[in-house]
Amino acid sequence: VYTVDQHILMVLRNVRRFFIPEHAHEYPFCSQLAAGWDQPWLLYVAALFHDIAKGRGGDHSELGAREVRRFARQHGLGRADGELIEFLVREHLSMSAVAQKQDLSDPAVIAAFAGRVGDERHLTALYLLTVADVRGTSPTVWSAWKGKLLEDLYRATVRALGGRAPDQDAVVEARKRQALARLARDAPRPAAAPALWGMLDPGYFMRHEPDDIAWHARVIEAAAAAAPAGATLVRARRSPVGEGLQVLIHASGRRDLFARICGYFDRADFSIQDAKIHTASDGWALDSFQLVSELLPEQAEPLMARIEAELPAAVDSSQPLAPPRLGRVSTRVRSFPVAPHVDLRPDEKAQNWLLAVSAGDRTGLLYSIARVLAAHAISVELAKITTLGERVEDVFLLRGEQLQDARTRVAIEQELLQALAPGG
Repeated sequence: VYTVDQHILMVLRNVRRFFIPEHAHEYPFCSQLAAGWDQPWLLYVAALFHDIAKGRGGDHSELGAREVRRFARQHGLGRADGELIEFLVREHLSMSAVAQKQDLSDPAVIAAFAGRVGDERHLTALYLLTVADVRGTSPTVWSAWKGKLLEDLYRATVRALGGRAPDQDAVVEARKRQALARLARDAPRPAAAPALWGMLDPGYFMRHEPDDIAWHARVIEAAAAAAPAGATLVRARRSPVGEGLQVLIHASGRRDLFARICGYFDRADFSIQDAKIHTASDGWALDSFQLVSELLPEQAEPLMARIEAELPAAVDSSQPLAPPRLGRVSTRVRSFPVAPHVDLRPDEKAQNWLLAVSAGDRTGLLYSIARVLAAHAISVELAKITTLGERVEDVFLLRGEQLQDARTRVAIEQELLQALAPGG
């Protein structure tokens, strides 16, 4: 939305507001961290330099780091101060990328990021600059959901830097206990929660907060008592984070389930921010989606009722997947087109595959991607959807034996590029 110089000054303004008590209500956690920060001017200099090298060709983060290194030397900054500012300029995109594109439930992701920042001082400075930067990109880019992802990454990294590396078994048991405590407030308390949890892998508990886990158990047991066995369950509620909706789908697993869900949300004009996909040992899927809509929050209740009434039929349909709607491309995308990009590679453990796609935003884009994956019987384990103005950058965690075949991977990449193209 802004030119580079306008953006830089907007980021500087945002950083400064963290240190002004009258603005503490805007972003309380940032203001809390800023209150304990001894040298605000370091962050101001980093804000001024973070995008200064845009448009020069090459990696603007590296080029900007060289510029600020020269500045620090010319102005006699101390070694530690100069190093911190250079780090912030060079790494100013890294925290947002990890928070929005990687699986924060994976201890390896947190450990790698902790190694990248090195200590809590660097982490805190980077967090404050990142929040100010994302907020200064466009009035519509920042959301409570993105804020939660960044804060979750910050807190997890602080624990890792303090030597408290996450123990998966301990985290799972702690979240079960916390979920049971929440369920204990219900009357009657769901009795089948432990049986349900026994069919889910640890990844489910690592990716969901205790409140979500308790909500899932509560609505699944209530539905089982009221609906015929084998019926698809859809429940929606106001999201605990931001002004969106949280939707739970409990349905018989099928390879095109993710595509059918995405197709419905596309037709109903919902935007998916996040999707967590899990399959229990009994073959049933337990999927959760974070949604936003232009009609929220005013029309939240009617929208939730509509989703719960209509989505089960869309999930259970035996009809072939409908073709995507012709995407509406904005004037900005036509004037400044984003070349589609697809990157498919194994994750660090070589157990799953990571798919990263970027393209100009348009309606039906996510559904187009989901249809290609469904056609190749590829299951989606996790989806992180990032919209940056007119550009989308989505990341998927995939699973499927077909991905071991190089020719299949090439075919998938080619089909995705075709689907991402305007009018595809």
